Parts: sequence; structure tokens; C-alpha cells
Amino acid sequence: MTLDRGASLHNRYRILEILGQGGMGAIYRAVDDNLGVEVAVKENLFTTDEYARQFRREATILAGLRHANLPRVSDHFVIEGQGQYLVMDYIEGEDLRERMDQVGVISEEEALLIGAAMCDALTYMHTQNPPILHRDIKPGNVKISPDGAIFLVDFGLAKVAFTGQRTTTGARAMTPGYSPPEQYGGARTDHRSDIYSLAATLYASVAGIVPEDSLARTMEQVELTPLRDRNPDVSRRFSKVIEKALSVHPDDRYQNADEFKQALSGTGLSAKRKVIDQGVLKPLGSQPIKSVKTGEASAQADKKIFGGWLEKPIPISTPLKDDEFQPMPRPQPNRGRGCLMSFVFLLVLLISTIGAIYIIQPERAKEWLAALPLAASPTATTTITPLPATPTEVPTLLPTDLPTATIVLATETPVPTATTEALLATQTPTQTLPPTLTPTATFTYTNSPTVTPTITKTSKYTPTATPQGGGHGQIAFASDQSGIPQIWLVDIAGTELHQLTDVQWGACQPDWSPDGTRLVFISPCEENSETYGSASLFIINADGSGLEPLPTTGGGDFDPAWSPDGKYLAFTSMRDDFRPQIYVMDLESKDVQKLSIDHRDQQPEWSPDGAKIIFSTTRNGPYQLWTMNPDGSDPHRFSASGGSLWDLDPIMSPDGHVLIFTQKEQFGVPRLMGASYPEGGTAEFRVYPVHGGIPMREANFSPDGFWLAFESWAAGAEHSIYVMRSSGSELTQLTFNPSWDFDPAWRPIGR
Repeated sequence: MTLDRGASLHNRYRILEILGQGGMGAIYRAVDDNLGVEVAVKENLFTTDEYARQFRREATILAGLRHANLPRVSDHFVIEGQGQYLVMDYIEGEDLRERMDQVGVISEEEALLIGAAMCDALTYMHTQNPPILHRDIKPGNVKISPDGAIFLVDFGLAKVAFTGQRTTTGARAMTPGYSPPEQYGGARTDHRSDIYSLAATLYASVAGIVPEDSLARTMEQVELTPLRDRNPDVSRRFSKVIEKALSVHPDDRYQNADEFKQALSGTGLSAKRKVIDQGVLKPLGSQPIKSVKTGEASAQADKKIFGGWLEKPIPISTPLKDDEFQPMPRPQPNRGRGCLMSFVFLLVLLISTIGAIYIIQPERAKEWLAALPLAASPTATTTITPLPATPTEVPTLLPTDLPTATIVLATETPVPTATTEALLATQTPTQTLPPTLTPTATFTYTNSPTVTPTITKTSKYTPTATPQGGGHGQIAFASDQSGIPQIWLVDIAGTELHQLTDVQWGACQPDWSPDGTRLVFISPCEENSETYGSASLFIINADGSGLEPLPTTGGGDFDPAWSPDGKYLAFTSMRDDFRPQIYVMDLESKDVQKLSIDHRDQQPEWSPDGAKIIFSTTRNGPYQLWTMNPDGSDPHRFSASGGSLWDLDPIMSPDGHVLIFTQKEQFGVPRLMGASYPEGGTAEFRVYPVHGGIPMREANFSPDGFWLAFESWAAGAEHSIYVMRSSGSELTQLTFNPSWDFDPAWRPIGR
């Protein structure tokens, strides 16, 4: 509950205004009536015994800090049933983000001054016993007072971990662009994590744009743009220092804050070093406006890089033992690219030589040409002829001018014809699988005849519906309407909304068991993301009982997908080399088998017969859809889109004839696409509402195949769950919460 202006807190602190607010608390500017000075009061609304203990420990440690570039903590207290509060000096003035919005980019000299001040503060914090890590350095947490003094502040919601304990996932602040890759959960953070974040802050301040996200760089999806490409006025030495500190592997960065400061101090002439010695910035009024991207343009640039991710101020002040640091695996150099370039060079040299000889001695040149190896020719690809079907209804997914793009959906159990049985016998590949991974040989259709659903919109856009969606007519989804994502259930009419999970660190990515009685989900989950570096898998009954954690080895398990026979879970994990790869777990024995081999694969989806796993991968460039057997063998590319297009989140229609997936430019607006299965994506088609296109992603089929649930933000901001017919008609908004709703999963028919 937010404190009102004028309210008295703890019979001492009078609230003047709210400086910031989030789902877990707020930060206030207040007056200490006892001392007559302004203070900042940080509020944490979590009041469990564990949180209270962590809060008191953090407050005690921070209260002992005394440094010219750090605010002083003066008080801390817990109000039972209300919240926990930390009182510190209120630093009047602007933060670095506000300064950047006004002047565009700051000068290299100012960046050196800010960097030196922050390094001094970090050196002090990191050499405490135990060491103190900030973990959320970014422009909004660098404060500049009216007299030019520079402070490292914490105007967010702190989470802490005790010395000697492994850092809890909730204690990991992740601000895209500013957080190092280990902070996403793949390895232990330490003092070098703060060095990365400070370097990212300095990069953004002189470039006018945030550096490429560290996790995307670690996964080789993007590369760091050299600083001088953003701002040519920056010196080469300064650029090299910042780029070294932004190395994705901690061992490649500066190993302590003082070393980083010394490198910054050596990047300029004596005039620049004199600026550093002054220790203050010039008044803002004396600064010329030098803009690369300012104000709204800068914010738009951030959205372009991070796909609309917003900065969430969740800074960390964490005591940590250095001996618990687990180095993140160092990315291996891409030697294949060098080999390819060498081969191309030799081939060009050989052809040039033959060309020259051809002029002088034509006969000998012809002999050499005839001897060239044929192995360089492209290899043939296998073409799989699609199986015929016997549909009783064919909802069209495409405009009428694209007749080949249809979904074949049966409302009654199809009777296999002799032709179908013959094709199945000849085209189904023979698989040799381990005993724990024997898929169901055939898929039995159980969809009973379904009444055609009628969905309309009332004046408040509340859908009314004839029960449909395969028996239950219920959708599970993740929503942060309670402050942190949890699993919720809603019926197809948009009523009967209730929360299923109440997990301390959040929950998302629900997937139903085939019989519709249980759900698998992941936790922790702080927001919707493509990777979850600290998550584990959990199973819960549909009524919220029987919560069962599944075994994990750490490193992040996510993207769970239940096999059609209910015996296995396919999932993504970054447990090996901090690289997303696909695994399969036997739910009875809990044995786990790795399917990926040195590739970045994720988002597995089973075919309805259990014979194939469809997944997204970067094996051949940007994210594409591939298929493989449940033992990882026989991988084949499915999607045909290329260039800068990403294909993600595959979902198969219940009859197995059509694959729907999310497609987008790397930083573009997502849309739903489809392709016939199994012949591949050579004829991809757009799935869209007949009355206009809106952002759409993470689709999920109803059990009868006639409906799609998906996430959209048609109004441009509020992310909600929508449903529509698989033909794109009867678009209806299902949830209306002022929150982020995502990961819809339609409850199957009980078998």
C-alpha cells in the first residue's frame, strides 16, 4: 500500500513525495522531523521472516558504510504487517539518465570523472569484509548533486543474500544492456559484475545508446558495436578501455575497480587527468548540447535494441564470499569462420592460377579443371511427401488467394484409409531409442464432435461464449498482476479468474499434462523472457495441490513441454557451458538425456504422435525451426524464412498437419505464422485477424484445434491474453488486467 503525501512513518518521517514505485515497494522523499533534514526512505513490502532477516542484515551492513561517493544509511525498521524500511541520505540533484536526456551525450572528460568516482566507491565497497556488491549500476543510479558531487545510489528495491550462502535468484537484478551475462543466472556474480555494469553505463553516456545485451552477445546473437562507431569523437584509448571492461567473460575484464580506474586515468592527456582530480562535474547550465540521441529518441533507441524491455530498478546490495564464485564457461572462438575464409582464399588463388595458365597452356588448364573435387557441390536434401488426411472441417488460416495454406482439423475420429496406412508404413522412419525415450507409436484422435463456438464482444469487450476449447474451456497463463508473475487460470468467457500458484520468486511457462490434471511450470520468473538462467521445473495439480520440484543441476531449466503420452518432459537448460540446449526427462525415473550437441537449441515442442520434437535453434544463422527424433537424431531444418527473421515458439495443431510459430525481426513486432507439416516451411503463411494486424506471439491451440490463444498488446502497452479462431476471425480479448499477461496454455481434454 503506497504511503500518501503528508503521512507520518514510524512517528518520525513525514512523506513529501514518491520518487519511484514498483510491485514490491516504493522509494519516498521524506523529512526526518527529529533532525529537520530530508531523507530517502526505501520500502520493501515483503514481510516474511526470511525477508525481514535479510533486510536487517543488509541494513546493518549498509549503515556501516562511510564514503564520499555513497549516501549514508541512518535508520532501518520493520513495521509488522506493513513493510520494511531503510532510511538514507537524500541526494538532491539529477541522475545521469536525466542529464543525458537534457544534453544528449556527455563528453569523454565527464565520463572519465564519473567513472573515477564510481570506481572509488566500488573499491571501497568491494574491499569490505564481507564484500558489498551493488549489482544494479546504471545511469539512473548515478546521482549528481547541484554542486557537481557524484554519488552511487540505490533508488530501487534491494534484495540480499547472506554471506556464505548461494545468492538467491530473487537477488539477481537484470537490466538489459547494463547487466553482465553471469547476472542472468549462468554463473556466480562477483565484483567484476559491477565493473561490467559501470562500463555499460559509461558506454551509454558517451554513445547515447545502450550497448548490446550481454546475454545476447554470449549466445552470439549480436556483437558489441565499437564505441567509436557510436561516437567518433571518443578517443581510441577510452574506447578500448570501455570495451575491455564489457567483455562477456569476467576473466577478460579488469579484475578490480582500482585497475579499471587506472586504465581510465591513462586514456587521456594531462588535461583530462586534471578533470578527474577535481572530482566534480561542471554545472549543467554550462554544458553544450551535443546529441547523438536525446530524450525520447534515446528511449526509442533502447527499445530498438531490447525489443521494448523496460528498465526495472531492482538494484542489489549484497554481501558475498569471493571463494564461492563459479567462473562462467569461456565462449569458444569461432574457428570455423577462419577456416572458411582460408578455404575461399585458396580457392580464388587456385582459379586465378588456372585462368592464367589457360591463356598460356589451354590443354593443361583443362586437365586441372577436370581434377577439381566434386565435394564442394551442394548436397541433396531429403523431401518428405506430406501424408493425406480425411478432414471433416477445414478452417482456413489464410486469405482466399492462398489456397494451399490451410489447417486440416478433424472433429471426429478419422478412419485411416488404405492409402494412409501404406504411406505411414513407408514414410515413418525407424528409430532406435533408449528404453527411457520410446515415443508413442501412433496418435489416437479423441476429439468428439464440437459445437461451433460463438464469441462476441459486449460494450466492455467482455467475451461471452458457448463452452468450447475441448471440454474444460480453461486457459492457464502467467500474470504479474499480484506483483510478480504467477500462474493463473481463466475460463473461455473471461470469468472464473483465479490464481493457481503463490511461489516466492514467481512462476511462468505453464504446460498441461495430456490428461489436463497437472501443470508443469518454471520458477523463478521475474518477467517474460526467452531465457531463464536460474529457473527450475515444478509440477502442480490443477487444483493447486501437490507442488513437486523436479531435479535440477542448476544453470537454468525452462521451456517445458509434456510429451503426448505424459511420460516425458522436453525442456531447455543452460546447465552445460551456459548455452541453451534441449534435454528430455523421464518423469518416472527422473533420468535426463541431453539431445543437443554443441548447438544453441530451445523451445521444444512435441508432434502429436510423439515421434518428433520441433525446436528453435541458431544452427544456421538467426533462430529457425528444426525437427529431430526424441533421442536427438535425424535433425532437419523446417522453416524456410531467413535473413533477419526469427522463428520462435512452435506449436503443433492437434491433428499434426500445421505448425504455428512466432516470427519477428530481431527487434521488430512479432506476428503469428504457419506452415504445413511435415513438408516444411517452404510456403509459410500469415495468421492474422481478418480486420487488421496486431502484435501476436506465443500461440497455443485449443484441444479441438479451432481456436488459438496468444499474447498481444493491441493497445500498444497492456499485454493481455487474446483468443481467436484459427482462421483469424472473432478476435476477443480475454484478460483485462493492468498487468503483463503471457504464456497461455489451453487445458486439454481429459483422457
